[in-house]
Amino acid sequence: MNTVKSSELPGMVGHQLEPTEWFLITQEQINEFADITLDHQYIHTDPERAATTPLGSTIAHGFLVLSMLSHFSHSFGFTVTDSVMGLNYGFDKVRFLTPVKTGSKVRTHATLSEVTEKTAGRYLLRYTVSIETGGENTPALIADWLVMVVCG
Repeated sequence: MNTVKSSELPGMVGHQLEPTEWFLITQEQINEFADITLDHQYIHTDPERAATTPLGSTIAHGFLVLSMLSHFSHSFGFTVTDSVMGLNYGFDKVRFLTPVKTGSKVRTHATLSEVTEKTAGRYLLRYTVSIETGGENTPALIADWLVMVVCG
């Protein structure tokens, strides 16, 4: 985690952060996500049936992989010492490029690509992120993630 003052944020644009630690995607996690989202499509939850598809196994939901950014952000983002809070502001772009097979390990790469002071003490950060899957050449997803940092 990188620690900075809000006044230092504009100077951090273009800063490529260290990749996060690897995280294992399990069938249990996929099943729990299916239960929470009510998305029980067989490609996620039925290993026997999914084995007959061209993918050869179950895969994680794209939204499960996307939601892992919250977990990963604790290790790739910036801690702004004079902030009161950070808020998920949304995404300008999300693309799911490669399915994440059950039993795969994933990690995040991130670059702080833009900082905009929206009003005094409110900074909109744009992170260009990708989630890498071990053994794959193409990322599982790429996204432009927006985070609002509110300073007090």
